[in-house]
Amino acid sequence: MIRLLAIAVAILGFSTHSVYAQDGVPQLPDPLQNEVDNGAQIRFLGREKGYDGWIMIKNGVEQYFYVKPDRSAFVMGVLFDNKGEAITVDQVQRLQNAEGELLDTLANESLVTDGNSRAARESFEFKSPSERLYYDIENSNWVPIGDTGAPVVYSFIDPQCPHCHKFIEDIRADYIEKGRVQVRMIPVGFREETKAQAAFLMATPNPQERWFKHMDGDESALPAKSELNQQGVQRNLAVMQSWKLNVTPMIVYRGKDGSVKIVRGKPKDPASMIADIGARS
Repeated sequence: MIRLLAIAVAILGFSTHSVYAQDGVPQLPDPLQNEVDNGAQIRFLGREKGYDGWIMIKNGVEQYFYVKPDRSAFVMGVLFDNKGEAITVDQVQRLQNAEGELLDTLANESLVTDGNSRAARESFEFKSPSERLYYDIENSNWVPIGDTGAPVVYSFIDPQCPHCHKFIEDIRADYIEKGRVQVRMIPVGFREETKAQAAFLMATPNPQERWFKHMDGDESALPAKSELNQQGVQRNLAVMQSWKLNVTPMIVYRGKDGSVKIVRGKPKDPASMIADIGARS
C-alpha cells in the first residue's frame, strides 16, 4: 500500500547530460539510476510546478524525488503547493489508477538485502502491512483526549462528522473522563471549513476542552481560521488517502493480543472494542 511520508528535504547535486529519453520520459539523474541498477523500482510521476517527479520503491520503502528540468539538482520529499495541498498525493493516485495493483504490490514487498542499511532494518520491522499502517498512524498529527498513560486508540476525526461526535460521546463519560482510555484524534477535513477547524484543533493548547465544547454545541470552540497553517491536516489526509481510508471515524488500535485492529466508522459495540484495547477498570 502506497503511503506518503513527510521526508526531510535534502538537496543533492549531480552532473548533467541529455535530459529526455526517446519515449519522452525524462532521464533519471545518475544517483537515482544507480539505485535502479541496484534493484530499486522507479516510476515517473509527471511534471508539476516545474519539477519532474519520481517515486522510488526499494526494500518496501517509498521515497519521492523532484528533479529540476536541467537536472542540476533534485529534492527528496513530498511536494506541496503554495496552499499547503499535497501535490504528491494526486500524482501517486493517478499512477495507481494507471498501474492498478502493480504499485501496491511493489510497495508491499519487504526484501531485506542489507541488514546494515536503515531502509532494510525498517522493512524488516514492518512484518505486515498492518504494522506499517500502525507506524504511519502513530507518526501522524494527533491530539490527545483523555489521560496520559491510559490505553490508546487512534481515530481520524472530521470536526463536523456526526458519526465522529457519536463515537466520542459513546465513550466519553465511562472511559475518557474516567481516565480508562485515551483517544488520539487525528484531525482531518473534507471541506475548507472543516480543514480550518481541524488545523485549529491541532494548534490549540487545550484540545480536549475545545473538542468537548464543540461537541456540546459551542460554535465558537473550533473557529474556522483560514490563516492557520493546514499542512498538518494535509499530511493526515495524505495518510488516509495513501492507505485508502475513506470514512470518518476511522479507528485504529492495538488489541490486547498485540494485533492491529481497524474499525471503519462508528463502532456498533464500543464497550467490546474498549475491552479489547485493555482499558483500565
